[in-house]
Amino acid sequence: MSTASTRRPVYGHPVEGFGTVTITPVDPAADSALIHGWVTEDRAVFWGMREASRELVQEIYEDVDRRTTHHAFLAHRDGEPVALFQTYDCAEDRVSECYEVRPGDVGVHLLLGPAKGAAERGFTAGLMTAFLAFLFSDPACRRVVAEPDARNEKAVSLLERTGFELGPEIELPEIDLPEVYLPAKRARLAFLNAPV
Repeated sequence: MSTASTRRPVYGHPVEGFGTVTITPVDPAADSALIHGWVTEDRAVFWGMREASRELVQEIYEDVDRRTTHHAFLAHRDGEPVALFQTYDCAEDRVSECYEVRPGDVGVHLLLGPAKGAAERGFTAGLMTAFLAFLFSDPACRRVVAEPDARNEKAVSLLERTGFELGPEIELPEIDLPEVYLPAKRARLAFLNAPV
C-alpha cells in the first residue's frame, strides 16, 4: 500500500545550473519503500542496512522521527527524490565518545539515491552546496562533522573536495539497545567550520 506523505519541505535552495533542492523531513510510513529500495542496494553497503526488511526500515525511521536530537530528510531536486540526508546532535550520539565535541557541532550522514541514466558531472557538488546552505542557515550550527566508514574512499574524497578537514580514524562503539542496534565501526572524522 502506498501512502502519500503530508510533510512539507523545511528548506529550499536553488543551485545555479543544477536545479532547486528541497529538504523534507522523512515520513517513515510514506517513505519507507523508497528508502528501503535505496539502502538495500549493493552500492549502499556502508549504510549498513542491506539486509533490512521494509518494515525494519520503517521502524528505524520511526525511532529517528521520535527523537529531538536526530533528524532524517529526503532531498529532492526539482521534485525528484535524490538523497537521504540525516543530521544529529554530536553530543547526543556515539561519536561523542570518540572526539571532543564542541558547542554547535552537527553530525551528518548522506546516502545518494540511485542515478537515473549516466553519471552527471557536478551532481554531488550541487547537492552538497544545498545541504551545507541548509545546515549553516541555522546560526546554532558552528561546525559540520562527518564520520563515514573508513573504507568508503568515495565519501572521504567527496568531503575533502567539499572543503572538510580530515581528522583521525576512530572506532565508533557498538550500541545495543531495545530500539536500536549499531555495530562498532571504523570511521574517518571530517570537519567543516561555519563560514565567517
